[in-house]
Amino acid sequence: MTGDTPPAEKTTAELLGTLSGQVTVLVHQEMELAKAELTEKTKRIGVGAGIFGVAGVTATLAAGTLIAAGIAAISTVLSVWLSILIVGGFLAVIAGMLALMGITQISRGGPPVPEEALESTKEDVKWLKTQAKSAKP
Repeated sequence: MTGDTPPAEKTTAELLGTLSGQVTVLVHQEMELAKAELTEKTKRIGVGAGIFGVAGVTATLAAGTLIAAGIAAISTVLSVWLSILIVGGFLAVIAGMLALMGITQISRGGPPVPEEALESTKEDVKWLKTQAKSAKP
């Protein structure tokens, strides 16, 4: 079977052999696309989860500081508890900003479904069906 033979002159067996090879290549390419897309989405979700984890630790520190401020308010002079309250409020603001960044990263990842690969595969199947219909005598 040569590559110089026009499709109109090839036998059905040659055409089916060519189609089989092309389908195999197509399936491999679609799998690579799906793998690349899932890798990218998983990375985004991982980064978002990491940032969200840091926000949780920061929120825990803020809570500890705010508790210390309450204790200080009861047992000490105003300037000490006010200082602790300011630090706790600052940590709470940082935790809120980190939480928003984490949520943004997770939402960018979206559902871990290779949407582009699925759409491309649907188009390929549609094309194959069209080719199969046109090859019928």
